[in-house]
Amino acid sequence: MVDELADPKDADAPAFHVVVPSLPGFGYSDKPATTGWGTEKIAAAWVELMGRLGYSTFLAHGGDWGGNITTVLAGRFPEHVLGIHTLFAEAPPGLSTDGLTAAERKWTEDTRDFWRHRAAYAKQQATRPQTIGYSLVDSPVGLLAWILDKFADWSDTEDSPFETISRDRILDDVTLYWLTRTGASAARIYYESHNSLDPELRVDVPSAISMYPRDIEKCPRPWAQERYRQIVRWRSPERGGHFPSLEVPEFFAKDLQEGFAAVLAAHR
Repeated sequence: MVDELADPKDADAPAFHVVVPSLPGFGYSDKPATTGWGTEKIAAAWVELMGRLGYSTFLAHGGDWGGNITTVLAGRFPEHVLGIHTLFAEAPPGLSTDGLTAAERKWTEDTRDFWRHRAAYAKQQATRPQTIGYSLVDSPVGLLAWILDKFADWSDTEDSPFETISRDRILDDVTLYWLTRTGASAARIYYESHNSLDPELRVDVPSAISMYPRDIEKCPRPWAQERYRQIVRWRSPERGGHFPSLEVPEFFAKDLQEGFAAVLAAHR
C-alpha cells in the first residue's frame, strides 16, 4: 500500500512511501489464534494499520489474495482508499458472454478450465486446510513440491519456471514458508475466504487494472466494469503470468507506477 506516489525524476514531487503488510498467517505475520481472518477482516485491519502509521488516506495494490483484499478495501473503505491498482479484477457472478470479443471469450474459457481442472489445491485448502497443512510444516520436500507446482503452472514460460525466475528466488520463497512454519496457517485463508467476495460490492474509487496474459484468472473489461465503476487505466501486457514482479520486474514496476499516476490524476 502507498500513501503518496511520486515521480522519482521530479524533485518537487511528494515522497513515495510504501507499506508492504504481510497477510495474517503468512511470512512475517503472526499466525491467527482465532477463526474469522478472512479478506473482510484483513482489509479492516489494513485500514487500522495505516491509520496507526499516520496515513488516513492511501493507494492500494494487490494480486491474488492481495488483489481480493484490495477490492474489499476500495469497496468498503472509499473514505481511506484514494484508488487501487490490481492484477486480479473480480466481476460479479452470473454475467453473460454476449457481446464479448473472441479474445475475451477465450479468457473466460481459460478461467473456467483452470477452476475445473487445475485448482485442486484451492479446493483442498478451502475445505480441509489442516490435512495438507500438517504435511506442509513437516516436510521441506513436500512444501517445495506444493509451491513449485504453482510456479511451474502459473508463470509465462514454455517448459520451466526457471526460464524467467531464478532458482534462488523460488527457494527464497519456499524457505520463508519453511522457517516461519506458515504452510498450514497460510492455507487457512482459503477456508476463511473462498468465494466470499460480496457479489454486491462495488468499487467507485479510481481503479487501474492489469491482466497479464498467462495469469490463472483473467476478467474481461466489460465484466470488470460491473464492479469497478471508475476504471482509469486498463492494460493487457504482452508477457507475464501470475508472478509479474518476479517474471517481468522492470515492466511490472513501470506498470504499477503508471497505474497509480492515472489514479491520482483522476483526483485532480
